[in-house]
Amino acid sequence: MTEDHDTELPAVDVSYVIPIYDEADGLPDLVAALEELLDELSAEYSVEVLFVDDGSRDDSWRLIVEAADRLPQLAGVRLSRNFGHQVALTCGYQLARGRAVISMDADLQDPPEVSLRMIEEWENGADIVYAVRTARRGETWFKRATASAFYWLIERLRGTGSAPRNSADFRLLSHRALIALNALPERHRYIRGLVGWIGLHTATVHYERQPRRAGSTKYPLLKMLRFATDAIVSMSSRPLRLAYVMALLASLPFLGYLGYNLVQWLFFDVEMVRGWPSLILSVITFGTCILLFMGLLGEYVGRIYDEVKGRPLYLISERTSWDDD
Repeated sequence: MTEDHDTELPAVDVSYVIPIYDEADGLPDLVAALEELLDELSAEYSVEVLFVDDGSRDDSWRLIVEAADRLPQLAGVRLSRNFGHQVALTCGYQLARGRAVISMDADLQDPPEVSLRMIEEWENGADIVYAVRTARRGETWFKRATASAFYWLIERLRGTGSAPRNSADFRLLSHRALIALNALPERHRYIRGLVGWIGLHTATVHYERQPRRAGSTKYPLLKMLRFATDAIVSMSSRPLRLAYVMALLASLPFLGYLGYNLVQWLFFDVEMVRGWPSLILSVITFGTCILLFMGLLGEYVGRIYDEVKGRPLYLISERTSWDDD
């Protein structure tokens, strides 16, 4: 379910979009930090904050409603179930009413005060402002290593456009950048890649990512692998091109072995040896390649199937309202 704001004039200056999933432990700290930020911005800008509850199983929605009752600039929507972080973020982007829209996570690893510098870059003419991490405090070596490998792979497989390395979903979009993003209908959404694809005038601000204040990460290893798969398959067709290159390379040793035996038979009168090890090795190698490439092709075909069904990206079950005063 989407709402089209392409023809509407923005109702406020700055919107904050924050996806929420089981963040009840950290929500009081987040709301307190946002209150301080709103106090600082309110002298110059009209500001709104939109929480998107992505089917939380804890008390997150109750806390959002209580905060919205107390703060007129804050509102919340609750999705009918857990649709995933990227879809929840898409929902917030489609409902935001600001001339500039800032997205951030709820765990306060991305300090809200960094957005003040992002707003300055926007005022200077940037349509997209990336917040780039110079340090990742509180993360394990495994998390940092896999993140580095992911960015390295994305940089080499990307099709068109890219976001800066070590930038995530902490960013600012101008109204025209937001219109362009909302016009992209993909279901398997890798928003960092989609924002990079848009182009327009970009700027960056740098910051140190902080440790999580409360709760646990919502991206364990399996979810990270699924996210990485979506990023690669959604933004590039190069894996399909690599498939036949890998198949050709895998066949070279066996073609060479065949040529060697032919030379021995034609010029040295050596009887061709029918070696079972080489035969079994070739069967295993090509069988593995065929299964791998069929799985890769299935990833792309499955995404085509999801696209043609045409189901809505998300459904909203409840929402609060912004105070019109």
